[in-house]
Amino acid sequence: MVGLGNPEPRYAGTRHNAGQAVVEAVAERLGLGRFTSRYAGRFADGRGPAGPLAALVPTTYMNASGDSVGPAAGTLRAAPGQVLVVHDEIDLPFGVVRGKVGGGVAGHNGLRSVAAGLGTREFPRVRLGVGRPPADFRGDGADWVLTRFAEPREEVEAMLERGVAMVEAALAEGIDAAIARFHAAEPGSRARERQARRGSAAGGGPDVAPGDAPEDPRGAG
Repeated sequence: MVGLGNPEPRYAGTRHNAGQAVVEAVAERLGLGRFTSRYAGRFADGRGPAGPLAALVPTTYMNASGDSVGPAAGTLRAAPGQVLVVHDEIDLPFGVVRGKVGGGVAGHNGLRSVAAGLGTREFPRVRLGVGRPPADFRGDGADWVLTRFAEPREEVEAMLERGVAMVEAALAEGIDAAIARFHAAEPGSRARERQARRGSAAGGGPDVAPGDAPEDPRGAG
């Protein structure tokens, strides 16, 4: 499992680091070994719900995540379908957690880099909804994901906990089973998505124009 985010303490707690926070929490709950520096990231391994499990938090900037994930997967002989990537998603309303296998990257440079590192986009994902910026936000979507959550702390923690639960289910049962269970079990999520689509249609969120340089932390859409 891979948790996407940016390094450096100044990015801790930002929307862009939600995936990293979830993977760290799962690793702690499953009692994986201590994180050490490896594969251009922080790496831990041990036993997961269905066998050997490795956790990786790249310490590259977001849009160079594949420079960490690709070598790790190669060395561990993990096929792309065995690499579960956990990441923030502005196209999902805040608090909504969704699973997915393959597909596009929706302007998310972290996912784009992981796809390049693995040689394919066909890898499973757990997507953590961080929402689009409000109409009065000064900046674009790439600036937005570098902000800290303004929502109530208990709502942020609940969203991250849903992410942890879905990751654990995916590890134990497979991503398809986790999708079937969690997509049906989130009360109010469809109403939130409809509301977000209406806001987007009314011009509630800007397009994303993330940077392309590996040192640019603004790697998402």
